[in-house]
Amino acid sequence: MKYSRSGKYGTPELMKKIMGPNPVKLEEELLQDHRIKEGAVVCDLGSGQGLTSVFLAREYGFTVYAADLWSEPEDNRRFFDGMGLSRAQIIPVKADAEHLPFEREFFDAVVSIDSYHYFGRDGRFLDEKLLPFVKPGGYVYIAIPGMKQDCHDHLPPELLLSWTPEDLETMHDVHYWSNLTSQSRDAEVIEVCEMESNEEVWADWLRQENPYAVGDRKSMEAGGGEYLNFVKIVLRKRA
Repeated sequence: MKYSRSGKYGTPELMKKIMGPNPVKLEEELLQDHRIKEGAVVCDLGSGQGLTSVFLAREYGFTVYAADLWSEPEDNRRFFDGMGLSRAQIIPVKADAEHLPFEREFFDAVVSIDSYHYFGRDGRFLDEKLLPFVKPGGYVYIAIPGMKQDCHDHLPPELLLSWTPEDLETMHDVHYWSNLTSQSRDAEVIEVCEMESNEEVWADWLRQENPYAVGDRKSMEAGGGEYLNFVKIVLRKRA
């Protein structure tokens, strides 16, 4: 696909902040024809070092809460200031997805890039831990790494060059995620599908000298990418 918005975020300085396959390209594909209202208050859940939060604020005009457990709000605040964003438009928060520190029904939408697969595999998570913080009729947009077909019983040796079976347990196919999200009491499943961006976002990541990217090259250079994809999930909280 053509990345008309995220292409300008591909500078070496900004790419140093990515923590996996290019998250802004994933976010742009995820939000094509999105239904989030103009001026929405959005939680960027698992925001990492904040690049996806900047993208949401600058490109879509949302008020963004950059929520992450492993990054420091002070560091992200300096980054946001340097990107010219006001403190009212983007707010860094240290937060555990299992115990979000927000008021109930606070967000118009939640967007999560390359993180939901770590905490969202519990069938109770959506109804008990996430959707209480979304307004009725609000949306959840998710992009996560997955498998073209689940193969945990016979993991390809190419994948095991970079990842352990425990690492790969977080990655599943479209059928798995469709089945899991359909069990939610409070979410209407709008879409669960394979994304287009897989090869390009991986290529951007593997060009980095981040030690994790260097480690991932072993599997990908051996052909491990043929088993992997990215999965798009769009949910609407029932009114």
